[in-house]
Amino acid sequence: MDGRGATELRPIDTDLLDALLHPQAATVAVVTMPGRPARRGRPALPPAGFTAASFTAVSLEPPLVSFCLASATVSWPAVARAEHVAVHLFAAGQQGAARALAAGPGWSPGPFGVPLVDGALAVLLCRVTHRVPAGDHAVVIAAPLALGSGRHGAPPLRDRGAFSAA
Repeated sequence: MDGRGATELRPIDTDLLDALLHPQAATVAVVTMPGRPARRGRPALPPAGFTAASFTAVSLEPPLVSFCLASATVSWPAVARAEHVAVHLFAAGQQGAARALAAGPGWSPGPFGVPLVDGALAVLLCRVTHRVPAGDHAVVIAAPLALGSGRHGAPPLRDRGAFSAA
């Protein structure tokens, strides 16, 4: 190679990496976890949920999916103790529901106490199989146990931090 047109490489830093990766469009996935009943000296905890920064299929045999979240988030303790979660994919026009994540109206109890968000495009009820520390995040790998479908439509994408239609 003569070097003409070669890509110039430079050391990576957090701001540069964020600027590169943040614009990548991704499906909007909301993950919910069950609460915890009160027990001897431990207070009850309400169901929790968050919009996943990353959601993807990992394997078809066996079926596995993954999502990521920062270990310092308020949702991490609920994810760290959850045996089961639900991953909700939202249809275009449901961006408000994906942003709202407060337990209350619009949620119904599902198997294993996992809250299910009403009207999602699709819901995967999953058993958590692994939590892998990865820098300031954790990669959570889960085995889908059941699939539910709700509304028809295309899922919105999160692109440059905002929601857009697919």
